[in-house]
Amino acid sequence: MKKILSIFVVSFALVFSSNLFANKIGVIYDSGGKFDKSFNELAFRTAERVKNELGWDMVEFEAANNTQIEQGMRKVADRGATLVVAMGFAQADAVAAIAPQYPDVNFVAVDVCWVDDPAGNIYQACYLEHEGSFLVGVIAAMASKTGTIGFVGGMDIPLIRKFQGGYEQGALYANPDIKILANMTGTTPEAWNNPTKGAELTKAQIDGGADVVYQAAGGTGIGVLQAAADAGIMGIGVDTNQNWMHPGSMLTSMLKRLDLTIFEQAEKTAAGTFEPGINILGLAQGMVGYATEDGMVTDEMAAAADAAAAGIIDGSITVADWSQE
Repeated sequence: MKKILSIFVVSFALVFSSNLFANKIGVIYDSGGKFDKSFNELAFRTAERVKNELGWDMVEFEAANNTQIEQGMRKVADRGATLVVAMGFAQADAVAAIAPQYPDVNFVAVDVCWVDDPAGNIYQACYLEHEGSFLVGVIAAMASKTGTIGFVGGMDIPLIRKFQGGYEQGALYANPDIKILANMTGTTPEAWNNPTKGAELTKAQIDGGADVVYQAAGGTGIGVLQAAADAGIMGIGVDTNQNWMHPGSMLTSMLKRLDLTIFEQAEKTAAGTFEPGINILGLAQGMVGYATEDGMVTDEMAAAADAAAAGIIDGSITVADWSQE
């Protein structure tokens, strides 16, 4: 009996110890909600992949508003996260405040690349969204039969103007006579989660002749793509491949590979090779692009987009960053 009890105690201790010291990924979601089918949900799905493939535990925090972010990030770190993923530029101040307090925890700050890092534990990832948006702009202009295309952004901030600027430049590169209609949903974080307003803006652009509409609006984009599908025109998704949402009406999606960033940093955290620093990620790094699976991109469109991508990478095509203007 003593032997059985001893084995039980040792087994319990091993399980407890393994759980206590297991790697754990923590995700703090941005405005727009965990299941926005875009930016936040891509982080969630990637965290699930880390959990399933690498055997990590997982902890999450979804703030009701931005004032809760710092408190939520601290809670995630206190709950044993070994890698904390901070989703969005609005979390920059929280990362700057919390990361130095947890020097043994690694942080991935998505869309942040200006934070001081005295503890040396922040991987800052900023993406060249205007490069990827240039490609879907080329495709949109080639696909349009009316000669008018649209863009619906979420919150009117420099980051979203990067998407708009790249898209417009790519469309004009492919067709100098293209007409482009553009709207932002709002000026507060609520602009990320207003699909009704996104649908209204899309319908107005359709009334103005647009037969392709690109959304960069988080959860609001669900309404944009639904309105496009309902009207029988083409939609363009963002961040992740959203072509599956409306088969037969989705032209393409602009890919922002934050999933690769998060998973890679989880692997490096596990291996002890995590490298903090500021990282600018674009076409040359394979971190933005466009999706063809379940979309409507023809071979001719793909060839034009790929040629443009090569030009951007070799410097023969310059895409202005509208966030700097």
